[in-house]
Amino acid sequence: MKDLIRNLTAFTLSVVLFGAIASAEEIAVIETKFGKIEIGFLSDKAPGHVKNFKDLAKAGFYNGTIFHRVIPGFMIQGGDSFSKDEPDNRMKHGMGGPGYTIKAEFNDTPHKRGILSMARAQDPNSAGSQFYIVVKDSFFLDGKYTAFGKVLSGMDVADKIVNAPRDQRDNPNERIEMKIKISNR
Repeated sequence: MKDLIRNLTAFTLSVVLFGAIASAEEIAVIETKFGKIEIGFLSDKAPGHVKNFKDLAKAGFYNGTIFHRVIPGFMIQGGDSFSKDEPDNRMKHGMGGPGYTIKAEFNDTPHKRGILSMARAQDPNSAGSQFYIVVKDSFFLDGKYTAFGKVLSGMDVADKIVNAPRDQRDNPNERIEMKIKISNR
């Protein structure tokens, strides 16, 4: 009987522990010289974009890229491969990607301060790796860009980035590199 109770207890504990691990929420942590931004994902709204972002982050694609476009009162944008591959060619910053595009997943998430959304060209299905974080409510983007995450902590870091001195193309004068990790919260 003691063995049965011990085995049942061990089984119950393992089920509880496995359940806690399995239900842990994956987040992105964007590390910059100004601090960290933690991002939660909207997997129910844009599963393809969430998967794409996580896959790129896990592969190290974003590491060494910069926030190449910062517009006070609007957003910070990053994730361009040229900002890492051709760091001195600032004219190409904003034109790079992973070598493929993904289909739009427009949804009903309003572009409020702190929303993570995917940048794209004029074709709605032209997103790849570039993303932006809205620093001020920008509802004119709703239904036109795929929102796929939200800032959980670190908006103060986004505010520092958006206020960095920049050139006429809104590219910060000094490189603001990022490293993105996917981790459990």
